[in-house]
Amino acid sequence: MKIAHIVCTFPPYKGGMGNSVFQFVKVLAERNHDVAVFTPNYSGLAREEKSKEGFKIIRLTPWLKYGNGAFLPQLLWKLKDPRSKSRAGFDIVHLHYPFFGGAEAVWLAKILHGAEFKLVVHYHMDAVIRSLPQKIFSWPSRLIRDSLFKKAEAVTCASLDYIKHSEVNYLYEKYKNKFYEVPFGVDIDKFRPADKPKAEEKIILFVGGLDKAHYFKGVEILIKAFSELADGNCRLLIIGRGELREKYEKQAEELGVGRIEFISDVVSDSELAGYYQKADVFVMPSINKGEAFGMVLLEAMACAVPVIASNLPGVRNVFQNGVQGLLIEPGDADDLKNKMELMLSDNGKRREMGRAGRKLAEEKYSREKAGERMEEVYKHIHPLL
Repeated sequence: MKIAHIVCTFPPYKGGMGNSVFQFVKVLAERNHDVAVFTPNYSGLAREEKSKEGFKIIRLTPWLKYGNGAFLPQLLWKLKDPRSKSRAGFDIVHLHYPFFGGAEAVWLAKILHGAEFKLVVHYHMDAVIRSLPQKIFSWPSRLIRDSLFKKAEAVTCASLDYIKHSEVNYLYEKYKNKFYEVPFGVDIDKFRPADKPKAEEKIILFVGGLDKAHYFKGVEILIKAFSELADGNCRLLIIGRGELREKYEKQAEELGVGRIEFISDVVSDSELAGYYQKADVFVMPSINKGEAFGMVLLEAMACAVPVIASNLPGVRNVFQNGVQGLLIEPGDADDLKNKMELMLSDNGKRREMGRAGRKLAEEKYSREKAGERMEEVYKHIHPLL
């Protein structure tokens, strides 16, 4: 099967959307599919390369860009087989939405020669528009969205719970038979429990973007809650990069918190797994529906680390409250403080939740299972494959 995935960000950029796509295409390539990833070339990287995992990465130069949006009209001819005037280059074209600037090109490609390939749209999250330039840049994509979903043979999502509470819930009600829940997957061999006991000092871990695109991660709430913890024998590690780091460091300084460490260097997956293994608790205190699932929750659970996450659509279904972790009210620093103190005070409960998280990762969230579910969707809409 020849498959194209089209996404606005992709590694080495650190972000949940790109990382989730990486796991999907990696396992699809391992299952002997011919997979190509089309993504904007923001950083002057190689225009085309074959990854060590076996899939192609094709980075297109944006004609126009804003934030993580990029106008890529090249997709109109890149999705067509250059050797044939009648045959599309791909059996499946899988668009990861939102992708302002990319979605419009895929939509037009479907109109022009869409009978030659099956279109799948993966709805990751609602795009929160916070400025006039964002509103202007996103307007064409929003204008064609209804038509895009109508023309798609399938719509995948990590959580139907999120879809039912999202801004596309009316499309779900209209095209229920098109929607498929395909949770993300994690490499449970790379992300695994620690081989040795944890240090006496307790570690709370946060992993996420510190740029403006990830403002919704709730880092300010986390720092405020951590500053009020009664337990002085703990440290907060914040792993992430972005222009908001200086703002968060200043907040910690003003609150007089000296037990927060910011790690902004490029962290490989193996190094990241090591940080998870050292952690006693993982926290994802996102404040709104900009967070739809949380790949980092899977990584933490795979490493047998109990999690604390916001009670948001999509996120709340990743794990069972009270079993693998605890849910908190979004934006509530007091609730977060109380839940962190509860976790830190009970070593036995943390170990029990950690073991339950690892079991859940193995049974539901391995990347192999995620790839199998995605492959089943492809075969359902393209039965000749």
